Order: sequence, then C-alpha cells, then structure tokens
Amino acid sequence: MKRIVLTGGGSGGHVLPLIAVADALPKLDVDLELIYMGPRDSYEAEFLKRDIRMSSIVSSKLRRYFSLSNIVDFPKFLVSLIQALCKLYVLMPDIVFSKGGPGALPVVLAAKFYMIPIVIHESDTVPGLTNKISGKLARKIAISFEESAAYFNGSKVTVSGNPVRAALMEEVPSKDVARERLGFDKTLPLIFVLGGSQGATRINQFIFDNFEPLLKEFQICHQVGAANFEDAKPVVMSLSKEMSSLYFSRYKIFGFMETEELKNALAAADIVFSRSGSASIFETAFFGKPSILVPLPEAAGDHQKMNAYAYAKTGAAIVIEGDNLKLDVVVIKIKDILNGPGTYSQMSAAAKGFAKPDAANVIAKEILSV
Repeated sequence: MKRIVLTGGGSGGHVLPLIAVADALPKLDVDLELIYMGPRDSYEAEFLKRDIRMSSIVSSKLRRYFSLSNIVDFPKFLVSLIQALCKLYVLMPDIVFSKGGPGALPVVLAAKFYMIPIVIHESDTVPGLTNKISGKLARKIAISFEESAAYFNGSKVTVSGNPVRAALMEEVPSKDVARERLGFDKTLPLIFVLGGSQGATRINQFIFDNFEPLLKEFQICHQVGAANFEDAKPVVMSLSKEMSSLYFSRYKIFGFMETEELKNALAAADIVFSRSGSASIFETAFFGKPSILVPLPEAAGDHQKMNAYAYAKTGAAIVIEGDNLKLDVVVIKIKDILNGPGTYSQMSAAAKGFAKPDAANVIAKEILSV
C-alpha cells in the first residue's frame, strides 16, 4: 500500500484543489492510504467524509514584509516544524503532496529531511513564499498558468491547470433548470457575483451601493462570503418599497455556497463578476461563462492582478482594477459582453478553451509516477 500525505490550507483556494486531487488519486490506484497533515479549519469535514485521516499541526504564516504578526507566527512555525518532523517520522509516507498555504511548509521541510519525495501544485501565476521554497525541494511541480513556469526549474514543471472538484463538474444542469432551482427569471440577464470562499468586501459593497440601478437592469446571484452575510441586512432594510419587490424577485444572497448551489449559480449565470483567484477562474472557465474580474490589490505578489490579465489575454474575461470599479464602467462592460456582435459567444468559447477539467487527474498521475 502506498501512503500519501496531503498538505496545504488557509483558504478554499488551497484546500478545494487538494480535495479534487484526493478524489482523483483512488481512481488511479485503489491501494492507497491518504492522510491530510495541516491546520484544522472549516474544510476538515471534507477530508473526514472521504475517510482521509487527519493529522493536525499548528497553522503559521510566513510573511515577506514587516509585520508584528511575525513575532507570533515565527515561534508557531517552529512548533509546527517539530510537529511535522515527529508525525512524518511515525507515518513515513511514500510521497508528500503540497498545495501551499499556511501549514504546508513545515511538512515539506520535514519531508525533505527524511528524503521523502515531494510534489507540489501552484495555483497562481505568481507563487507564494511557501511554494517558492517548496519548488526547490520538489521532485515534480504542477502549475495552473503557463506564466508561473518562470519561477521554477522547467524540467520539473507540468502545466496541469487548477483542479476543479469532480462534484462541481458532474450532472451540470441547463441554464433554465439552474435558474428555476435558484428562483430566477429565465429571460433577464443574470450576473453571478462571486467573492470566493472568504468573500470580497469591496465587491460586496459595490453591489450594496448600487442596488437600485443594477437591479433595474439585471438579476444578481451574490455570494458574499459567510463572514460578510450580515452586511446585507441594513441594505435590505433601507430599500424603497419599489426596490423591495425587485430585491425579492431579482436578487438572491448566499454566504458560503455548497457545491450544488455553486454549480447551479455558475450554470444559471450569463456573466461571472468576481475576484481573480485561480479557483474562481478555473471553475468559471469550465462552465464557459464570460467574466469581469476585479483583482484583489492586497494579494501577495499582486498575483490576482497577474492571474486576471493572464486569463483576459485568452479573450475570456475583462479586467476592471479597483480604481475603475464604478457603476457606469461596470454596466457598460456588462452590456458590451451581452450585446456586442458575437462578443458573448467568443468569450464563452475562449473560457471553455482555457478550462482544464482533467487537471486533478493529471496531477494525480504526476504524484503516483514519483
């Protein structure tokens, strides 16, 4: 039996692709034992329901800039490294697969100490600190965007794309069926505002500030993030009587979306309006939906901006940077996509051409070939 330790964490962008690969591995080799080693978080249940054993270590974040948080996190990093050394000594897996993020680097360093083969995956165009270090120690490196190959040893690199959960790609409903499930009109344009697993505060506020003009022209399915769900309440309370009826018929709000809800929202949408995390881009691409991307300016290494422009280069998306996030700009871009001669079909085809639905399987094969 081959034993594989999976590591990564910190956000859905790290954990959900890890889960997609965990689903793909047993389809290629049934004689496997999978163990997740990393911080305990809200995704723990996803591993447990797949009978993937949990081996928790302290979460710590290394920053490339000055922050008082480093004073706390560096001792935590040392603790997590000792934990990883002890736990890997007991487990002694055949392979460690890392998605990066808080908690992953101690496991990778401990694996290198024991000469355990390491495989990593980088989701973004610009790798984070964990994967920059891990890439020097890894046997094989899978990447989502061709642009990130410049940061690694090319002989180790495979362009796999970013894994999308199998459950999200299975039994995709038609646009009409998905709209019926979510309670939207089948004829009015529907914009899916996707904040990612943690939400996007400024995008949310843009929607709240422009409810009336937006809802008079479009329907909106809005994932605000679980932590931001309460922010909608004062906005709803302040709506005029006319807008209240439009709100209930044209606007649906979600905190964290379960897989089936996300699948329906992506299938139902005409356009996806979102940040430019890798997971959101590749999920949107699979569904062939044109995107309007608003990069998060604080993202490490400005990777969201780089992701957005790398994807927009294919013709599948339009980028609006933060200073240009204004109502008239957004409405014009939406109408250009919906009404421009051939624009919608061209963007949709570009999105589908960029998608890599077999990414999890490609990465799983790379892991098992070590």
